[in-house]
Amino acid sequence: MSDDGKGTTPGTTDPERGLPPEQLPAVSGPLTGTATGEVPPPPRQNVVIKEMLRSNWVTTILAIVVAMVVGGILMALTNEDVRAASVYFFARPGDTVVAVWNAVYGGYEALFRGAIFNPRAADFFAQIRPLTNTLGFAAPLIAAGLGVALAFRVGLFNIGGRGQMLIGAAVAGLLTFNLDLPMFLQLPLTLAAGIAGGAIWGGIVGVLKARTGAHEVILTIMLNYVAFYLVAWMVRTPGLLQRDAEDQPISNPTPPSAQFPTLFGDRFPLLDWGFVLVIGVTVFVWWLVERSSLGFRLRAVGENPHAARAAGISVQRMYIYAMLFAGGLAGLAAMNQIQGSVTTGFDGYIDAGIGFDAITVALLGRSRAWGVFAAGILFGALKAGSFTMQASQGIPVDIVLVVQSLIVLFIAAPPLIRTIFFLPKTDAEKAAKARAKAAKKAVNA
Repeated sequence: MSDDGKGTTPGTTDPERGLPPEQLPAVSGPLTGTATGEVPPPPRQNVVIKEMLRSNWVTTILAIVVAMVVGGILMALTNEDVRAASVYFFARPGDTVVAVWNAVYGGYEALFRGAIFNPRAADFFAQIRPLTNTLGFAAPLIAAGLGVALAFRVGLFNIGGRGQMLIGAAVAGLLTFNLDLPMFLQLPLTLAAGIAGGAIWGGIVGVLKARTGAHEVILTIMLNYVAFYLVAWMVRTPGLLQRDAEDQPISNPTPPSAQFPTLFGDRFPLLDWGFVLVIGVTVFVWWLVERSSLGFRLRAVGENPHAARAAGISVQRMYIYAMLFAGGLAGLAAMNQIQGSVTTGFDGYIDAGIGFDAITVALLGRSRAWGVFAAGILFGALKAGSFTMQASQGIPVDIVLVVQSLIVLFIAAPPLIRTIFFLPKTDAEKAAKARAKAAKKAVNA
């Protein structure tokens, strides 16, 4: 008998014809990959690349790249040569392109010279001085950022770094500046007093949060104002913090025996032993949060306070511990100021915006200890390089602040970065998209 061209012999019936798809036998063949019809798993390297592209580190780096691109556009728009060349753009477009390149390249080259390495300097020590300045600027940012990040991990939004720094500096000035002790006693005593002052100011927020349920954002904002006006009053009051025999609203200079020694001598004045201390504190915070039993309880409260309470963890106590640590770290940042870079006396502006910049550093570092450390160095580099940008290229320091803000903006919007660079979506984003599509179908039905 001959075949009819449909896979059956005339006079016979196909036993599989008319069966539902789920009852049909598995398809096999060279195009299916396996004899059983199973789809083979993707190659291992594809999975690794996909997970790497989904990682927070890639998103963070790309966010910095996008922010730098936007910063370059702003440099070009504010450059006088670019604006002058753009007037006759259609007649000679090359002049505008060259002016834009010179503005952007000159700005970021000046940023590099001021933050990392200056090849124009006379000797090697002067060439690497910008890097030491970056590390010096980064030290208080890292310390304060660690305090904000630790509070974030416990579910607390600590924006009181400024007040905690001010009180830390005030306590250290009140208790130790008038002591005449040798360095091996004066320096650690001043450091401990500043850390304790910041911890007490942060602990007030933790106690109020734990006992009354008051929101930590409101508490820290109000305590920032209290700390600022309290320190402003103390530096204007003789017998408290006001400099002896003067009417200026400023404290006495930091005693030489309380100042951090420079790490590599007077050639690098901004890099002192405070940076080494910050490295040690970063290691301690990493161990505390990621490896210790107390850190496990802190993280459990941050993930779900109700589940943590059901597991027998004292949520109120964790709130107090978290704010004590956060305040103490902000106090350490204040000590990096008055024992390191600002030793001629301080007033209510000793925080220099570090208390608020610490929030940005913590966000950029994803609230992880070493992420905060890297973010602090990046922001220290931007701060150190901004002065060279302004001095040599006439670029406003505000451009650097815009770049910092854009970094945080893009960090806070990972889907935007993935869309710009066509990165694979995370499982959470896919699930959210699927839920939105299902809800839309349900509404339309």
